[in-house]
Amino acid sequence: MTAIKHALQRDIFTPNDERLLSIVNVCKAGKKKRNCFLCATVTTERPVQVNVVKVKKSDKGDFYKRQTAWALRDLAVVDAKDAAKENPEFDLHFDKVYKWVASSTVEKNTFISCIWKLNQRYLRKKIDFINVSSQLLEESVPSGENQSVAGGDEEAVDEYQELNAREEQDIEIMMEGCEYAISNAEAFAEKLSRELQVLDGANIQSIMASEKQVNILMKLLDEALKEVDQIELKLSSYEEMLQSVKEQMDQISESNHLIHLSNTNNVKLLSEIEFLVNHMDLAKGHIKALQEGDLTSSRGIEACTNAADALLQCMNVALRPGHDMLHAVKQQQQRFSDLREQFARRLASHLNSVFVQQGHDQSSTLAQHSAELTLPNHHPFHRDLLRYAKLMEWLKNTDYGKYEGLTKNYMDYLSRLYEREIKDFFDVAKTKMTGTTREGKKFATLPRKESAVKQETESLHGSSGKLTGSTSSLNKLSVQSSGNRRSQSSSLLDMGNMSASDLDVADRTKFDKIFEQVLSELEPLCLAEQDFISKFFKLQQHQSISGTTTNEAEEMDGGTLSRSYTSGVPQTVSSEKDMIRQMMTKIFRCIEPELNNLIALGDKIDSFNSLYMLVKMSHHVWTAQNVDPASFLSTTLGNVLVTVKRNFDKCISNQMKQMDEVKISKKSKVGILPFVAEFEEFAALAESIFKNAERRGDLDKAYIKLIRAVFVSVEKVANESQKTPRDVVMMENFHHIFATLSRLKISCLEAEKKEAKQKYTDHLQSYVIYSLGQPLEKLNHFFEGVEARVAQGVREEEVSYQLAFNKQELRKVIKEYPGKEVKKGLDNLYKKVDKHLCEEENLLQVVWHSMQDEFIRQYKHFEGLIARCYPGSGITMEFTIQDILDYCSSIAQSH
Repeated sequence: MTAIKHALQRDIFTPNDERLLSIVNVCKAGKKKRNCFLCATVTTERPVQVNVVKVKKSDKGDFYKRQTAWALRDLAVVDAKDAAKENPEFDLHFDKVYKWVASSTVEKNTFISCIWKLNQRYLRKKIDFINVSSQLLEESVPSGENQSVAGGDEEAVDEYQELNAREEQDIEIMMEGCEYAISNAEAFAEKLSRELQVLDGANIQSIMASEKQVNILMKLLDEALKEVDQIELKLSSYEEMLQSVKEQMDQISESNHLIHLSNTNNVKLLSEIEFLVNHMDLAKGHIKALQEGDLTSSRGIEACTNAADALLQCMNVALRPGHDMLHAVKQQQQRFSDLREQFARRLASHLNSVFVQQGHDQSSTLAQHSAELTLPNHHPFHRDLLRYAKLMEWLKNTDYGKYEGLTKNYMDYLSRLYEREIKDFFDVAKTKMTGTTREGKKFATLPRKESAVKQETESLHGSSGKLTGSTSSLNKLSVQSSGNRRSQSSSLLDMGNMSASDLDVADRTKFDKIFEQVLSELEPLCLAEQDFISKFFKLQQHQSISGTTTNEAEEMDGGTLSRSYTSGVPQTVSSEKDMIRQMMTKIFRCIEPELNNLIALGDKIDSFNSLYMLVKMSHHVWTAQNVDPASFLSTTLGNVLVTVKRNFDKCISNQMKQMDEVKISKKSKVGILPFVAEFEEFAALAESIFKNAERRGDLDKAYIKLIRAVFVSVEKVANESQKTPRDVVMMENFHHIFATLSRLKISCLEAEKKEAKQKYTDHLQSYVIYSLGQPLEKLNHFFEGVEARVAQGVREEEVSYQLAFNKQELRKVIKEYPGKEVKKGLDNLYKKVDKHLCEEENLLQVVWHSMQDEFIRQYKHFEGLIARCYPGSGITMEFTIQDILDYCSSIAQSH
């Protein structure tokens, strides 16, 4: 251990100007046994610093390194674990507790004793030595004074000291005087002993000689001790005086602290009081306005509005913690609540009176509009009420119950007012629409049974010659004689002319204008009311992003259309937007039924009115959707549009049903079928109505349905016709259809137009071929037999050798058809064709010209067969192509 101590002093502590006083070999308790050394050191320079240093052997070599150092003044507790038994464990309490296990109990006790001595000598601080044997500490206590304690301590701790330079020099001089010291150590030691004895004797004699001086010195020491005692007494008295001053200074300091704390509290209290006064004090003028303010004048309303806003600010002030426990704050809050309740009650009562008064004032103006197709203007009413908009917002934020009650009362008063206005408005519209019937009776004002209404409706349909006229008129057409049939056809044309007459156009134009005026009056009324509700009741309106467009609605049927218009608002709409819609629905609850009744009346007057209504309603729905797809107006008009679309579809279905039920006379020729002429009228009317319309898709679908029904019905009638050949019925009607579609240029019916032309051409050719087989019947049969033989494989030049088709038989057949007979046959054919064809379509000359061309084609065909099958026979027809042209021309001119 001495060698290790020497090595540590040399390598670690000497370079740092430190002296190693004690060392103990330790390891940490409870962990892997890695040994290290705890060293107690002091610095060689003043002031002396005492440290406890942990030294550890390096892992890379056989040398030691300084790891950790603690100042002894930071040591609080030394715990030896057990004072009675030997225990190598001990704890040192610095910034935390360090637990150590010494290699031996002796080393631990020596190290603890050294720590105690160093503390007593250099620090004199209170270090707790726990579980340390009292003997260990007593043995370390010196018996002399402080100086002797220090000397004893020095002897105890200085077990090893190096020689300084002077001591080494003296030893060298002495050893030079005794040359034999190295060779004879015993003689050298004996010499030194003798010299020491001589020195000791001399010292004793010197001491005995200086006894007097010693006594004087002792006397001086005694006097010095007395002086020290007196100084200590004075110091004690001074210390007591300073202690009193210290106590007084502590009291002054505490008093200053209390004064500062009181001032701080006063400043904070003043700040809190100023906050409450500034934020919870309502001016007397505001209180007076809330209690007695005039709610009828603009100035009074403005004063009440400012007072209400100030009250709301006072009530909504964010109180700091603890404010709500103050009695004055509670009292002020109660006063504000009473003011709010009082003013809210007064405001609600006044606004209810305004609602009632405005309702009475508005009702007095209804008589002025009773004979005009206009709705009363509510702008003055809205303008007067909008002065209270800010107060309504205040009421909404402070007393929602009264706000809700006012909203309900407004809806009740206004719904009754609007119901009277709208019903009177629609009564005027119905009267103007129906006017006076041809029997001189008012259509909408006289009470009638449903059957009477139906009869009058049918009479209206029949008088205007519509496609939706009663089916009984078509049945009457089917049972008339041929002469009556022709007159009936001309009568039908007259009826078509009458439907296009000025009278009929005026009726429909009148209905269109009235219906447009109705929608034009309702639209601004609803929009103005919705805008007023939003501003007055402070409800937000947001433009909806999603929503079904009109073009999308065109592709839907009735049920889907209804869902599209009613679900145009997104599902995540705000409650305020829902409230606007609910209020509008309640206020204008009569608009949709009245519109549906008006539409039903227009449909009864003339089912073609559904075309006008579909166009007008679609345009207004499109306009409303552009403004706000989720608005009440957009939703209501969308629902009504569904009804109009159904009426339109019903009109188309009725026309198709009538086509399917049409009957023709078995005794008279057919001519142009009634539903074909009526389709022409319908298409011409629809094209004029739907020009530049938004819902063109609905009309195109109806066109396709109707034209298909017309095609099917024409073929059905043609198949059932007994008087008129099927080809004639098909030819005439499809020619009429083709002419109609060509004139109107309906883009969606281009395919049907081509089909109609093809059918007309096919049946014209079929009719011509069928009719031309009769004038030269035997000649036709003869050459058909010739073609049959050739088809069976007989060579054309050998046909003349067939018994039934020899040259003599050919000449015999040709002789039966001289020019005179041919002309007679063609004349009979012309008369028959004239009898088959109707006058309306004027196809006689077209058919006759086609027959002429076909006859010439057959003539050339016959001549070709004669030239091929009977070559060199010199057989020719008894008439020429020029004769045919002359015959046809003279026949046509004679008729």
